[in-house]
Amino acid sequence: MRAIGVAPVALLGAAVLALTAPAATAWAETSGGASSATGYTVTPSVIAPGSQVGLAARGCSTTATAGSGVFDTVTIPRGGTAAATVDRDARPGAVYQVTFICNTSPGVTAKVGLTVGTPSAAPTASAPVAPAGVRGGLGGDIGRVNAAEIAAGTALAVVTATGTIYVVRQRKESRPH
Repeated sequence: MRAIGVAPVALLGAAVLALTAPAATAWAETSGGASSATGYTVTPSVIAPGSQVGLAARGCSTTATAGSGVFDTVTIPRGGTAAATVDRDARPGAVYQVTFICNTSPGVTAKVGLTVGTPSAAPTASAPVAPAGVRGGLGGDIGRVNAAEIAAGTALAVVTATGTIYVVRQRKESRPH
């Protein structure tokens, strides 16, 4: 008979663990981490002289700058995009390196290739800057969660479960047999 009373408590504990583990894991993944060279894009990658190219630095957590021998240096806002006009005298067929620099203390740098096409092969109209889209994630508060808050939440869930079990048992004992 005692094993039957322990089974619901064990299931409740497993449920609490299963529900709190994803939040703890998500917090661990979003706290810190190194920047990488992924997320730096040049759109389109083949462009006609005099056209606009879209630049994005999604791999940078702050503002970034992008520069090349074929256009002036531009500042890219955090999480956004910027546009640069390719020089009209850019040599068709040449591949230029676009250098992205994150404006952080270590200064993360990435390079992406940009090919200048012939005016007949590349689009002659200015290329629109690709929309950034929504950076969904886990919301704004997840970055401020710490281990103490996770422990407090887990303790609150355990206290609630224990209180519920206590009340149910007192009810059973007070009933006439």
